[in-house]
Amino acid sequence: MLYKKKILVIVPARGGSKGIKLKNIRPLNGIPLVALVGEVVKQLDYVDRAIVSTDHLEIARIAQEAGLDVPFMRPDELSGDRVPDWPVLHHALNATEEKYNETYDIIVMLPPTSPLRKPEHITMTVEKLIDGNYDAVWTLSETDSKYHPYKQLTLEDGLVGYYDDRGAQITARQLLFPTYYRNGVAYAISRNCLLNSKSIKGHKTSAIIIDDPIVNIDTEFDFKLAEILIEKEKAN
Repeated sequence: MLYKKKILVIVPARGGSKGIKLKNIRPLNGIPLVALVGEVVKQLDYVDRAIVSTDHLEIARIAQEAGLDVPFMRPDELSGDRVPDWPVLHHALNATEEKYNETYDIIVMLPPTSPLRKPEHITMTVEKLIDGNYDAVWTLSETDSKYHPYKQLTLEDGLVGYYDDRGAQITARQLLFPTYYRNGVAYAISRNCLLNSKSIKGHKTSAIIIDDPIVNIDTEFDFKLAEILIEKEKAN
């Protein structure tokens, strides 16, 4: 509990990832991704409960060994690769509250695919949600100017065009305003936002900007990059 708020961590970890088979239990430096979440959560003494939403028995077993609860198995209709975050979190919150006869004020989503997260990243996110009375707070990273939306191009019928016509006016990166992307480190969401707004992003959503190197794993290259960054941090 933090500031008298009951906090539920939800770790979404389905078994049907297509890019990398069973990605959520793929070892990174010998530790499965979902177990890495468990290691971080153990350092957050204000978390009242941490559960995993999964449709896969082996993911459930590894998660439990890492100290995470698995009070239910995710239903098939919420296990597809096109199912968004909100219905998964909505189901997980309701199922957990019914199972344990508890009510939670704040829901924190920690996807296993962002393994470089640190406890302080999560704490800053939750504290900002409470202090600012926000609907939600997400962790973001600044987009490299090379990938700014105004510098993106299209290719149709062999012809290059600007993704956004305003890109034609950009002659130097100094003309670009900062943009950000979700890095998957943490999402803190109020109960009201999740249940009543039916969204993980309400009308009043803020952010924690993380300057540390972050990898959100989708590919084999991402795994290798994460390993390199971990080894570099250990060396320092």
